[in-house]
Amino acid sequence: MAVTYWANYVKNSNQKVERTMDEWEIDKPLGQCYGTGRKIEPGEEYFGALVETDQGLLRRDFCADYWDSEKPSVFCYWKTKLIPAGQKKPIFVDDEMLMAFFQRLEKESEQEKINFRFVLALILMRKRRLKYDSSRTEDNREIWRLRITGESDFVEVIDPNLDQQQIEQLTSQIGEILQTNL
Repeated sequence: MAVTYWANYVKNSNQKVERTMDEWEIDKPLGQCYGTGRKIEPGEEYFGALVETDQGLLRRDFCADYWDSEKPSVFCYWKTKLIPAGQKKPIFVDDEMLMAFFQRLEKESEQEKINFRFVLALILMRKRRLKYDSSRTEDNREIWRLRITGESDFVEVIDPNLDQQQIEQLTSQIGEILQTNL
């Protein structure tokens, strides 16, 4: 499995920044350590992370040396290897990682993260990890109740009423963050 770590480090940001879908952009990996500026070499292990900034969640990559010594404050992270040029990228993310990310966002109240979680739910439904059970309206919001496939547990997700273009844009951005086709 390519993903060997998934965790939450320190989350100190209480600042809320409103962003529209058009303003939320995720950079592609640059093959460079964000902490040191050093080039990450093909075949080298490194840590990919989502970091909360004033601009929202941004992807940052860190070389293992920097990661081990500095322990940067991140929203979540994963360990992977930089694929050499010309080699086909393996599927980077598995369903368990998507579920972990989905569950990590459960208590979030920022609209950007609610939207992000909803699109993750749609992806997990398409992958048959979540199954729609019912919905209810609470505080003028539709809340879906979803069953985790193979378990008796249920989760809830707010339907933010995104249009198809917004869903496609977020799906693409999630794929860019996690380096996979969703």
